[in-house]
Amino acid sequence: MARFEPAALPELLPVFYRRLFPHGVYGRWLGYGGVVRNYFQLREFSFTLRDDVYVRFQSFGSPQELERELQKTNPYKIDIGAVYSHRPNQHNTVRLGAFQPQEKELVFDIDMTDYDDVRMCCSSAEICSKCWTLMTIAVRVIDRALVEDLGMKHRLWVYSGRRGVHCWVCDDAVRKWSPALRAAAVEYLTLVKGGAETVKKVNLSEPIHPFIRRSVSVVEKYFDAYALVGQDILGSPESWDKVLALVPEDIREPLQGEFPKKRDSVQRWELLKGRMERTRRAAGTGKSTPCYADWEIMLQYCFPRLDINVSKGVGHLLKSPFSVHPKTGRISVPLDLQRLDQFDPFAVPTISSLCHELDAAGNDGEQEDGGETEPKRRARDYKKTSLAPYVRVFEQFVEEMEHARRGELLRRSDLQGDF
Repeated sequence: MARFEPAALPELLPVFYRRLFPHGVYGRWLGYGGVVRNYFQLREFSFTLRDDVYVRFQSFGSPQELERELQKTNPYKIDIGAVYSHRPNQHNTVRLGAFQPQEKELVFDIDMTDYDDVRMCCSSAEICSKCWTLMTIAVRVIDRALVEDLGMKHRLWVYSGRRGVHCWVCDDAVRKWSPALRAAAVEYLTLVKGGAETVKKVNLSEPIHPFIRRSVSVVEKYFDAYALVGQDILGSPESWDKVLALVPEDIREPLQGEFPKKRDSVQRWELLKGRMERTRRAAGTGKSTPCYADWEIMLQYCFPRLDINVSKGVGHLLKSPFSVHPKTGRISVPLDLQRLDQFDPFAVPTISSLCHELDAAGNDGEQEDGGETEPKRRARDYKKTSLAPYVRVFEQFVEEMEHARRGELLRRSDLQGDF
């Protein structure tokens, strides 16, 4: 893969926006089939330009106009905001208080830095293949709950380009949700609570909610390989003391004496887990109170950590899919949930590698298709590169949404025909 140099962005971005960015399907996504008049025109975009110049309240009459502006300004980053009551680029002409966000996708932002208290391998903006499993678990836990518990259908998961993932829930009804409803959804999906000074951030008690049981089932599939082998959370006295601080004192003290006799994290975890299961069996006979410390540990070390402010604010902006990350050069690509466990953030194409692939493809066939239109030529261009499978995931998402919308329109027309 061609090495990315941030200094090369000014010469690479024009190629990216002209030949690689999926303008057509991107416009279809944010236009939502034109069901609501002027929907696209009322959408806010913000651009981060060279030298960190930040331009908010951009809006465009059509996807084609947005495409022309992207090719003209070549932003380092694109953020997407709400659909407003008035065109965002005219917000200064509207009377005070009248310019208000009306609706937006429900979004989630999961950032690896929020796990720094429980990952041993990296910190801050650094990630590696070991801790990336946390993002895989986050997508699995949240996506299952969105579909099975909250009844949502159209979810677009996107790699941020550096150290996290974003989710866009695009269902028609959900886009109209108030900040209070959005906050309630995040609260439902939150189990890890408390700041840096809070030692025990997960507290479970009977009765255990089905959401918690299902989340534990997801985490369990990854826990041994991720936490016990990869992170080795019980590998030394220092690390196991941190874990045992989450266990009730009457169980902690015997374990502190027995842990040094065990060979590794896997054996120590089996011992701890066995103790917890015994307390739950005893509780079933009415002899004691059940203890879920093993579940609490799994959830504290692995459960998704959401930024409530990103999700609850209708006017909050979030980085667009297919943005280029200015520090890594990686593209913010959609995630294929069918192949989520195989996703490797380090294998995501960079703007440098894509431009190199275009160069390597050369001028094949350019002579015979001189009459081809620009959109067709561009579609052929991205298909020559490793961006193609990610665009296909995006196209499938948009096509499924359009299919569902057509089905709903047919259903409504049939209902009207019955009267």
